[in-house]
Amino acid sequence: MTKEPRDLLQIDLGERGYPIVIGEGLLADTELVARHVAARDVLVVTNATVGPLYLPALERGLAGKRVQAVALPDGERHKTLEVLGRVFDAMVAARLNRDAVVVALGGGVVGDMAGFAAACYQRGIDFVQVPTTLLAQVDSSVGGKTGVNHPGGKNLIGAFHQPRAVLADLATLRTLPPRELRAGLAEVIKYGLVDDPSFLEWIERHLDALLALDGAALRHAVRRSCEIKARIVAADEREHGQRALLNLGHTFGHAIETAAGYGEWLHGEAVAMGMLLATDLSGRLGWLGTADVERVRELLLRAGLPVEAPAIGAQRAHELMGMDKKVLQGRIRLVLLRQLGAGVVCADYPADALEATLRTHFEAAA
Repeated sequence: MTKEPRDLLQIDLGERGYPIVIGEGLLADTELVARHVAARDVLVVTNATVGPLYLPALERGLAGKRVQAVALPDGERHKTLEVLGRVFDAMVAARLNRDAVVVALGGGVVGDMAGFAAACYQRGIDFVQVPTTLLAQVDSSVGGKTGVNHPGGKNLIGAFHQPRAVLADLATLRTLPPRELRAGLAEVIKYGLVDDPSFLEWIERHLDALLALDGAALRHAVRRSCEIKARIVAADEREHGQRALLNLGHTFGHAIETAAGYGEWLHGEAVAMGMLLATDLSGRLGWLGTADVERVRELLLRAGLPVEAPAIGAQRAHELMGMDKKVLQGRIRLVLLRQLGAGVVCADYPADALEATLRTHFEAAA
């Protein structure tokens, strides 16, 4: 049987570097799975939705190994220390040693929690990402950010812990609910806005194909997104500078997620709204024209993403943004756009411009 075309990228981090494999039918390739999950003892972390769909195929690829699995409840609201304890309990029950490997089979929540558990257990064991959502394939599975939420803020508790490999099976996207697909497209759009104007134009031309789950379009979107992230992560693994560009829309978005209650807004939906707020503020600074801001809004609308923020109030939004991990010396650092396709990390914007953006979007209409 002829294998579907695949892309192989490499995260260049020296001894912590790893491959990203992108293609259809990866879970059915037992040789590929066995090569990248080489340990004898394996703990698969999945959730109640993804497990029944893809755990059997993964277990076939891990034949001959000692495999245990733990299924977490599905959803962002379960990304907590309490639920994380179930992973540690499974690790101990399986008597895993430091030569074991954790496999994250699921979306961003599963990947973040499995990676954080792997970072902590016996002071760090290997893990492999097998992302099954578009958002995880283009963003959260790559780069080594792991963690859980706290009622006071998103992802406040976590660690950098790079996976040993990322296996992005595009076939898993065909069981993705439409809302989850659209949420993942927000992160794809982010890469075009912050780094690559030609990719942004490509997304605009091929958005209908992406929404229709066209295989060639999805493969290009995942590959190009991962190429951009791989380059930026290799240059700034722990986000001391350039990597912060990948947080376009996230500071605004995390405030929305926290205020609304985790899971009420999907992460990608909140990021989409956050990107629109960032373009609004960039426009107020004179960096983007009205046509640029409207172009972003139109693209998000076409993608089925939100363009109206919840009425949480400007003051509450500002307070929650102040809890963001990117705050330094009391200043909220934001990723803004000098132009479409050229992001910049900025902390010296006029305070009144930010307040105007927050009032416009977070205050209820009179």
